[in-house]
Amino acid sequence: MVAIYRTRFKKEIVAEFLPPFGKKESNRVIILCDGMPGMPRKQDLSYWLSKKGYWIIYPRFRGCWESDGRFLAKSPAIDIRDIIDELPKGLKELTFGKKFNLKPEEIFVIGGSFGGAAAVLSTLDPRVTKAIANCPVVDWNVLAHSEKKETSNPSYTAYLREAFGQAYRLRRKDWAKLGKGGFYNPISHADKIDSNKVMLFHAKDDPYVSWRSVENFAEKTGVRLVLLNKGGHLSTNRIVPRYWKTIESFLRRVN
Repeated sequence: MVAIYRTRFKKEIVAEFLPPFGKKESNRVIILCDGMPGMPRKQDLSYWLSKKGYWIIYPRFRGCWESDGRFLAKSPAIDIRDIIDELPKGLKELTFGKKFNLKPEEIFVIGGSFGGAAAVLSTLDPRVTKAIANCPVVDWNVLAHSEKKETSNPSYTAYLREAFGQAYRLRRKDWAKLGKGGFYNPISHADKIDSNKVMLFHAKDDPYVSWRSVENFAEKTGVRLVLLNKGGHLSTNRIVPRYWKTIESFLRRVN
């Protein structure tokens, strides 16, 4: 297996990356966005997608894991924008300083759950061609009032510190920004979403993100929703390969 490389964007955002396997001339880029909390586990998916002919950028949001900064001090959607800003400069691998030339012609963003919000919001940037969002949080107000809770700890930030240590450097006041106004909240930007640029996947038995909130978002924006009866809180690592024909057809479709 080819080694996965590491680079850094804006001096803060650490990202793993892979060139397209066997297709060096390709300038199609996929940016993968993680959910949270959880371990960064999209390396196998990165390899799989690189073999399909894509450059793969797999970042850690600011304030998460290896990246510098405070989590949610800025919207993670800004992290994606900052990455896109620097892609035309090429990529420098951090271990030995090897440089890779990259002139992105198409940029796709794929994200799940928390990262699904980043994928949806990324399409507000005209440089993003299309996005796939898997079990995405599209309305933080709905999630905040959901009866299903991820932890019994009354303080989510305290839970993160206890369970993940310094993997998420998060202040309570920054977590509280979610669900207030338009901060990192796709539903607040529904009138600006291009329906041709987004495809959603969701399952009706998702215990964490209400499928009705996702269905409501799809109806408001006109984006395509693949709604499954079962699957729980869907894993992007499983959904992308399983539905790749549908996804690739959507990514390649000229609107």
